[in-house]
Amino acid sequence: MTVDRVHAARALAAESGTDLLVLTPGSDLRYLTGYDAHAMERLTALAVPRQGEPFLVVPRLEAPMVEVSPAGSLGLEVLAWDETDDPFALLAGAATAQLGSAPARVAVGARTWAEHALGVQRALPGSALELAGPVLDRLRMVKSPAEVEELALAGAAIDRVHARMAEFLTVGRTEAAVGADIAAAILEEGHVGVDFTIVGSGPNGASPHHELSDRTILAGDVVVIDIGGKTATGYRSDCTRTYVVGGSAAPDVAEWYAVLHAAQQAAVAVVRPGVTAEQVDAAARQVIADAGWGEHFIHRTGHGIGLDSHEAPYLVGGNDLPLEPGMAFSIEPGIYLAGRCGARIEDIVVCTDDGARSLNVGPRELVELPG
Repeated sequence: MTVDRVHAARALAAESGTDLLVLTPGSDLRYLTGYDAHAMERLTALAVPRQGEPFLVVPRLEAPMVEVSPAGSLGLEVLAWDETDDPFALLAGAATAQLGSAPARVAVGARTWAEHALGVQRALPGSALELAGPVLDRLRMVKSPAEVEELALAGAAIDRVHARMAEFLTVGRTEAAVGADIAAAILEEGHVGVDFTIVGSGPNGASPHHELSDRTILAGDVVVIDIGGKTATGYRSDCTRTYVVGGSAAPDVAEWYAVLHAAQQAAVAVVRPGVTAEQVDAAARQVIADAGWGEHFIHRTGHGIGLDSHEAPYLVGGNDLPLEPGMAFSIEPGIYLAGRCGARIEDIVVCTDDGARSLNVGPRELVELPG
């Protein structure tokens, strides 16, 4: 970590006319300072005025944790507050001193707790409160080479879990039991946390965010497995594959799955600098619609990934954001047949100077497991 990210946020805040950024525990704070703070009722915040020096407001009992974190080496002033202090007044006073007057526009992170956002607003009653996304997204969307390699390590780890699926996914087991084994494998293969385990068997596969249930997996079931976790550096994995357990796919399933596979390939193929997010979505959606399955593709084609599983950019109709080298996102079209089954293919992809680099390399065909 260097202080350059904090200074870049300050420059973008000034460019956008934002007087003050206030970033509480979460991925924005970790991205800018390396401090992975615990979110709680006590206020911890990085304050970045558009001019002057950024500073941290932290509970005094947690000040030693800041010093030993990467944030401790950034040279930021740390304003420690005691239990009987008003941390919001402390923040407001320090920011006003840096700016020379009270800030008119104050931006907070999108996932700031409401009690913290409202506390900042009460301490600065003349200010307009807005979201910091327009500033922070511009920084976080384009990954550095080091960030891309962290995502690649996370992708390789989740690929290893999918490669072990025959160990877990067998006829007669419940989705919950399979999910528990997958969660253990996510940790065994190099993650420090499990973000989600979706095991959608048979008709449950038609619900994209089904997760787990006590349904028993039957011979011939189509099963959607969408899994992801967090590495020690905070970067995420997210990969979906679809399996047939204890049999072969029915001919019509194989037919529409081939359409899905082609759609995913088409979306990856169109990725390059200057192509818009909505054009990637359209590339996948057109293949599925042309084959007559358009009404069964019910979500966006992808989402950005980094320190959050879901972050900007979002690959969806109406988003005309041009792609840039270093942007990392999922490409995950799906087809969902209510009451019967579903399928999804998901890779994490990075936009490069001349195309796309997939960070997941496992087979994308419909995988048949012996069961």
